[in-house]
This record gives sequence, structure tokens and C-alpha cells, in this order.
Amino acid sequence: MFRAFSGQRVASRNVRICNLRVPTVFYSSSGMKIALAQFNPTVGDFAGNAARILSLAEQAKQRGADLAVFTELCLCGYPPQDLLERPAFLDRNMDELKALAGKIPLPGLVGYAGRVKNGAGKSVANKAALLCGGRVVFEQSKMLLPTYDVFDESRYFQPAEKQVVYSFKDENLGITICEDVWNDPNFWPTRLYERDPVVELSKQGTSVLLNLSASPYTIDKRNLRFEMLRAIAKKQRRPVVYVNQVGGDDNLIFDGASMAITADGHVAAQALAFKEDLVLFDTATGQGDIHKQPPTEIAYAYEALLTGTADYVRKCGFKKVLVGLSGGIDSAVVASIAVDALGAENVLGVSMPGPFSSAGSKSDAAILAKNLGIQFISLPITDVFEEYKRALAPAFADRPADVTEENIQARIRGNYLMALSNKFGSMVLSTGNKSELAVGYCTLYGDMAGGLAVISDVPKLMVYELAAWINRERELIPSSTIEKPPSAELRPDQKDEDSLPPYDVLDRILKAYIEDLHSPQEIADHYDFDIKLVRDIALLVDRNEYKRKQAAPGLKITSRAFGFGRPFPIAQKFIP
Repeated sequence: MFRAFSGQRVASRNVRICNLRVPTVFYSSSGMKIALAQFNPTVGDFAGNAARILSLAEQAKQRGADLAVFTELCLCGYPPQDLLERPAFLDRNMDELKALAGKIPLPGLVGYAGRVKNGAGKSVANKAALLCGGRVVFEQSKMLLPTYDVFDESRYFQPAEKQVVYSFKDENLGITICEDVWNDPNFWPTRLYERDPVVELSKQGTSVLLNLSASPYTIDKRNLRFEMLRAIAKKQRRPVVYVNQVGGDDNLIFDGASMAITADGHVAAQALAFKEDLVLFDTATGQGDIHKQPPTEIAYAYEALLTGTADYVRKCGFKKVLVGLSGGIDSAVVASIAVDALGAENVLGVSMPGPFSSAGSKSDAAILAKNLGIQFISLPITDVFEEYKRALAPAFADRPADVTEENIQARIRGNYLMALSNKFGSMVLSTGNKSELAVGYCTLYGDMAGGLAVISDVPKLMVYELAAWINRERELIPSSTIEKPPSAELRPDQKDEDSLPPYDVLDRILKAYIEDLHSPQEIADHYDFDIKLVRDIALLVDRNEYKRKQAAPGLKITSRAFGFGRPFPIAQKFIP
């Protein structure tokens, strides 16, 4: 295993989550019934978010809950980003919170963005408000503000100066918000903050720790998260109630899977993953509702991509999508995701065969469309490509054909898809994977054209895993698509390995360099790869940042995705 770099959070792949029925744990307190209420908020949709809070609160009341706990910034939606700098946005937060307090049918703990009065610093805090009896009876601001990966909360929020336990019914509530529980010195080899809100609350006598979260999904994070929360519960000898947002917001996907963990480290309640849900946890008995989770990590990742695709398309105001079907595995997986996310009636598959498209690829595209039950059209590009070459011949003079002609084919296809998008009001889903985007094996304004890059954070080998999951019950993606060597089919007999190392080599290099931040020398030594190969790949990654900056937004599922969570300069001369 590679060593962990300072400040880096490393998820263990050896941790498991138990979905089995847990033993009963008894407490002396008469306790309370807590409803873990996870839902899918939309940023800025105050009326819609408030309506969902009220609906779930009513369900919680009917099921006998004493308290409903919601998620971080659920009233305004997370992440609101620079909307927090607009006074009207903050005014709506307060107005909706007051209105919600007057309507909510039982006590509720709700996340919102509120103003703070102080002499210096930011004027806004990330808050949890306890609504009871028609008013806000208690507030707790978030103390630990993350600034790594996709987070930039110090840009917006003033951190809490202290944590205060609040006595409510038969419990002393220790209220934390997301990052506040991610600083256990016994769990993390390197801590990012000096203070630990959990320890401070425990010293004040809290009897139950509550955490309102908006924790984005990444591969293996659910295992890491569970082990971290269990470590806190066992160390502090108190139950931990963790309520997480669900749904997609731009690049980020939230998996929900809210849970309550008893003081002895057992899962007593767990909500569904990637779906709105409400489960109850009884602090007196240590029992609650446990809902089934996806069975494998690839199944979990597939559900994440479905959620991210559906919410991005819907929240951006679209209903239908277009997918260019090349007959290759990437477009096949994207089309399958689109169908599961949006319904076959909302997906159009477009085949655009060119002069080098194989007969097998053309038939694979048609078979896939039939298997998925989507509308399918074929728009050949060869005649247009020949016209392009004739038009450019005087300028190109006697220069030989090269990658220029390959890119022209890709850009014709991009133009076709965008024309269809304009005409039909459908969003184009681009189909490039992370391995290709990493090294620039893609064409600006060609195969990169689109409104959402569904698998841009999915390495090539994982694309094959997703295809196997899609075909688990019956063959939707043709076996010939999966078995043939990958090819862009932009020149005669072209194969990806003409330009790139085998994907089992490339993907290992890319993960170590992009996600784990290892140097080319460390990677070469660890895997016994040729150092020149590793350096060449690293250089391709760095030199193609200009392409990725112009790409469609992508769905983040790995620990480090391209985009705003990885802000690398374009114009730079550093060579690793």
C-alpha cells in the first residue's frame, strides 16, 4: 500500500457495513424517538424544500417521533455557493425558517444559512435551528469549516466559537454539523483542526450526538464514514445520529444512507441510499428501522450515477436527453444510465457512422437502442466529412492527413448532437470516461460537447464493471460491445492502445497520480513501471487541463474528480 500523505484522508477498502439485524441495546434513560429525515433539496427552492420538510415532519409525528432531524442547509439547499452573498437569499432563509417554525407539527432540527452579528469576520453561519412551539428555541453554528476537495466554506461562513449542549425532553442534545464530527484524533492519522466539537460536547454531558450532514458520495466513503461514526460512538459511549442529504446538485451526489449508531457501535437505524427516506431511532431501547442498502460497491456507484444524472437533468429544467451511440462501451453505459434515470421514453440514441466506423459498431449501436427501448436515429457523417476536406484542401495544401482529420469527424458529430439538442430541447449527455479525459484522449467541441459528462469521473476499467452490473439480469449492452478492443474509429484499424498504454496500466497510474497525489517516481517504483511511461502520462494529465476546463460538468464519484474540487492552473511550467 502507498503511504498516506499528510492531511490526506484515505478510505480503507477492508471495512464492511453490516446490514444484519442488530442486537437490542438497553439504556437507563426513558429516552426519545428520533426521526432521521433525509430528502432531496434543490438549491434556492425555499418553498419546495420547506414543503418537503413539513411533509416528512408530519410522517414523523404520525409514527410517534419526539424529534425530527433534517440535514445540513436543507432549507436553502446545499451547496448554495455564492448565492450566500446575495442579501435576498439570506432574507428568504430567515423568512422561511420563521414560517416553518409556525407550521411544523413536531419539534424539528433544520439546517439553514443565518446571519450572525459580530465585530469581525463573515456575517453568515451554517446553522442548525431547533424549531419547537412555533419558534426557534435553540441554534448551533457549524464550528469546523472544510476547505479541501470540493469544499470552500471559509469563503462564506463564520465558524462557531463554542458548542453548547441543549436539554430537550429526556436527552441532552449535542448538535453538530457535518465536518464537526470529522476530526477524531483516534481515527485520523492527521487532523485538520485543533478543536474537536464532539469532545467538547461530550464533556458537557451530552447524552446523544446529532449530526446534520451534506456529505457527498465517493467510492468507498460509506465504509469510511461508518467506521468513523462507530469509533465516535464507542469512544464517547453515546449514540450517534447522522442524517445525510440525498440527491444530486451539480457535480455532487449525496447518498443519504442516514444512520443511528448505538453507544456500543451497532447500527440501530439506517435509511435508504440515494432515495428520500425517514427512519426512527429509539434512544431508550437502541432500536430502529434498518433499510436495505445496495449489495456491492459497483451497485452503489451505479445508483450514484443514476441519481446524479436524474437530478442534474431535472433541476436544470430538462426532461429529455440525447446520447451519441458509437457502438462502444462508454456510450452504451451512458445510455443505460440515462434510461434507468429518466425513462426510455426520454432518451434518444443517435448513431453517426463515419468512413471508419465498423459494421460491428453500427449494428451494436442499433441493438443497444432496441434492447433499451429508446428512440434511435442514424445520421451518417461521411458526406459532410468529405465536404470539410474539400473546403479545407486549399489551406492544408499538401500536408498529410493526421489527427486534424480525426478531430473534424468528432466535431461534426458534436455539431449534429447540438443541433438536435437545439431543435428538440433535449440535453446532450457526453460519454467520455475519466481515463480519456485525464490524458486528453478526447476532442474539444467534438465528443466533449454536451450538457453533462455522466462518466467523466469513472475510470475505463470501472466502465466495464458498470456494464457487467447493467447486464446482471439480461444482456442489454451487446456482448460484442464489451469484448471488442476499445477504438475511437477515426482512422483505419485504430485501437486505443495505439496511443495509450493498456487501461489496466493507465488506470493505476492515473489513480496514483490524480487521486493519491504520488510522484511519477513513487508510482514507477511501486508498480515496477517504466519511469518514462509514468512521466509521460503525468505530463499528459497536466498539459490537458485546458481541455478539461472547457468540458461539460461531470458527476463526482471518486476522491478527486476533475473540476472545481481540483483547481489546477492551465498555464504552468511545473514538471513532476
